[in-house]
Amino acid sequence: MADYVGAVDQGTTSTRFMIFDHDGAEIARSQLEHEQILPKSGWVEHNPVEIWERTSSTMTTALNSANLDPSDLAAVGITNQRETTVVWNKNTGRPYYNAIVWQDTRTAPIISALERDGHADTIKQKSGLQPAPYFAGSKIKWILDNVDGVREAAEKGDALFGTTDCWVVWNLTGGRNGGRHVTDVTNASRTMLMDLETLQWDDELIGFLDIPKSMLPEIVSSSDTEAFGTIARPSELEGVQITAALGDQHAAMVGQVCFEPGEGKNTYGTGNFLLLNTGKDIVRSEHGLLTTVCYRFGDQDPVYALEGSIAVTGSAVQWLRDQLGIISGASEIEALANQVEDNGGLYFVPAFSGLFAPYWRSDARGAIVGLSRFNTNAHLARATLEAICYQSKDVADAMTADSGVTLDVLKVDGGVTANNLCMQLQADILGVPVSRPVVAETTALGAAYAAGLAVGFWESTDEVRHHWNEDRRWDPTWSDEARDKGYAGWKKAVSKTLDWVEDEEN
Repeated sequence: MADYVGAVDQGTTSTRFMIFDHDGAEIARSQLEHEQILPKSGWVEHNPVEIWERTSSTMTTALNSANLDPSDLAAVGITNQRETTVVWNKNTGRPYYNAIVWQDTRTAPIISALERDGHADTIKQKSGLQPAPYFAGSKIKWILDNVDGVREAAEKGDALFGTTDCWVVWNLTGGRNGGRHVTDVTNASRTMLMDLETLQWDDELIGFLDIPKSMLPEIVSSSDTEAFGTIARPSELEGVQITAALGDQHAAMVGQVCFEPGEGKNTYGTGNFLLLNTGKDIVRSEHGLLTTVCYRFGDQDPVYALEGSIAVTGSAVQWLRDQLGIISGASEIEALANQVEDNGGLYFVPAFSGLFAPYWRSDARGAIVGLSRFNTNAHLARATLEAICYQSKDVADAMTADSGVTLDVLKVDGGVTANNLCMQLQADILGVPVSRPVVAETTALGAAYAAGLAVGFWESTDEVRHHWNEDRRWDPTWSDEARDKGYAGWKKAVSKTLDWVEDEEN
């Protein structure tokens, strides 16, 4: 048996390849950012060719940096930014259009039309999702309707759709020369096109959006020895099996070993994503959350989850860096925010792409409220960190209302968890301890676990659970009065962001 497992983590702002040993310890990593393309207000795109090239490059670089050969890897897993939509020509391998990113809101009129036509309840019941521009289905329709020649190509069977897991797997396994056109159940569950019960594309949902079924990939399990094929390129990894693919938040559930009903985690990345394992039960949300497939290993029964998705958290820090220039690097925000004891009455609601869970308001836009001449860039920095935490509280409260499960502790992962002030604020705002594992980048680790479990590198989820260890815990320090007052201010600030954009402006 080989000594290591690799994981591609194709994220919203960067792509990386990580290599882990049997203890789940990181052996090597390579990471490259890709361009954020912003053609219009509310539009967010990526170049799929750049994503593929960065994927190939990071895989080669990480393997070489550790002086490893392909035979040293037992398997490779894939995890990815979900909902981001690529449509390409299967004969040339060229995308017809840039990838439309999950944050993009241009399809709000398509969603409004679905709701006007009375399809919302059917979409919620079958897919578990709120009709929203967030999901891939309306993005596919936009490309079909707005890019010349794509609908005709799709009807002829020449155009393929995939989220970025599918695009990466197709390219890794040969591209136009025999590439596998598959996606796993977790990513399929984010399209608004899959039935949660059958785990197959649903003809009625597809019909609502007038999408040719031939362009959709085959849906397979998240962890499987046969479904994904072997790597054909880059040549440095030729012959290595791909045995897993999961959307990034589902991979983080595996990485945080949330294998039992009632276990959950919050991932802090470009956005925040709080998931709760509901086991084999499909729990329908009544409080603005999503029902999704958590994962499916081989031919076992699928495991489901409730999810609260937040569009803008870590990317708000990027905005301070790139658009406002008040910090030169994301790591500087903690020191700047620590210059003040509180937010000075300032609240920042970063609704750049509308508000996701539990509000689902694509008409919302970002707002900074409560400003006075007293406020400084330090107050804005602190309000940005608080916005990450208040949005997570919105979701946690909705999850408790839906499931009846009250958080005793919040497991956290992702890049923002390196910010100790933010994690302390999260404990204070939620009123429960926050726990960070030794390996905070659990998205890639979860993809590695899923891949390794498929080939027996790890024998069971119990063995994987043994490798999870806590690195640090933050306990709440705020009084109940301070917590209630802060949250009331947040809710008031949120109310100021609504009804800002009309449908025709999206």
